[in-house]
Amino acid sequence: MAKDSSKVPFIDLREQYAGLRDEIRAAINGVLESQQFVLGPHGAALEHDLAAYCDAKHAVALANGTDALTIALAACGIGPGDEVIVPAFTFVATATAVVRLGARPVFADIDAATFNLDPAEIERRRTPQTKAVIPVHLYGLPAAMEEINSVATRHGLVVIEDNAQAIGARYKSARTGSLGMSAGISFYPTKNLGAYGDGGMMITNSEKVAAHARRLRDHGQSGKYLSAEPGWNSRLDEIQAAVLQVKLPHLDDWTAARRSRAHLYNELLAGVVGITTPDTPSHSEHVYHLYTTRIHGESGRRDRVQQKMSSLGISTGAYYPTPLHLQPIFAGYGHKLGSFPASEQASAEVLSLPLFPELTNEQVERVVDSLTKVLKETS
Repeated sequence: MAKDSSKVPFIDLREQYAGLRDEIRAAINGVLESQQFVLGPHGAALEHDLAAYCDAKHAVALANGTDALTIALAACGIGPGDEVIVPAFTFVATATAVVRLGARPVFADIDAATFNLDPAEIERRRTPQTKAVIPVHLYGLPAAMEEINSVATRHGLVVIEDNAQAIGARYKSARTGSLGMSAGISFYPTKNLGAYGDGGMMITNSEKVAAHARRLRDHGQSGKYLSAEPGWNSRLDEIQAAVLQVKLPHLDDWTAARRSRAHLYNELLAGVVGITTPDTPSHSEHVYHLYTTRIHGESGRRDRVQQKMSSLGISTGAYYPTPLHLQPIFAGYGHKLGSFPASEQASAEVLSLPLFPELTNEQVERVVDSLTKVLKETS
């Protein structure tokens, strides 16, 4: 069936697969022939390669990105009664990873320019029960890690990076994932490095934390059928590890392609009224998991723009339309509208445009032409 050139998908995983089909199938067949599906050589090799890629000493392969955050926290000693500072503007898993341990997420507002945690908020929200902070490198842009680490060091807080969306990004020349005590990475299929199912990785420079995480991912076992503590069943299977091994060598090229398309968006959208394009500090390297703009105007304008873009065949996304403090799961925390104004404004304004390595310049131009038209119609 011929592709409809008038439509622009938000992401197209088929094109990536088409270029890797033979390698992917050979890798999967190799696992099937080996009949070793869990904690095998592909997982171990991927751990080695991912640790090296992130400029870290250790990596622990896990079942998904949420488990990566949860087990990172647990391996660092976070548990019942502890408080963990998290940005109010992020995917809910950042906070539910804390809840799963019996700890309490304490929400903090974001820097409006970057969508990332405002370091000044850590001081503002910290209490004697605060034990950790989770900066999120949202959309692929590193958080202000120097300032965050400075505050954390001053108060003895553990820093766990939520690196789900930012694998390969750099902050002042250092890779995200290597900037705190540990970090969680997601291999969800739509991520910059995506598996063909769920998958995750915990990164750390601490041998002690890595060893603890390895026990926790396998039912807390310190030996065969010998469990010293409660744990999880969270092991990355060999098929997913094999797929990721095929993909990892291509990641830098895919990142370069994402940046090229993002820069073209920036160029074409410059001067367009009613929209703000992503801001990248000079000391950071964005990997553009998402190309996220702000749509300005009266309440509900972003949603109307998104609907009109859809009618023109352009797929877009709103990540995320409800900040954490207003999510039903956290209704009992006592927050209300106005508690975190920067996060609330971002939730009302963000609009992510199509972005994937195989996106063509012509498709970018079509998105921009359509968006410019829609912005004028909704002004």
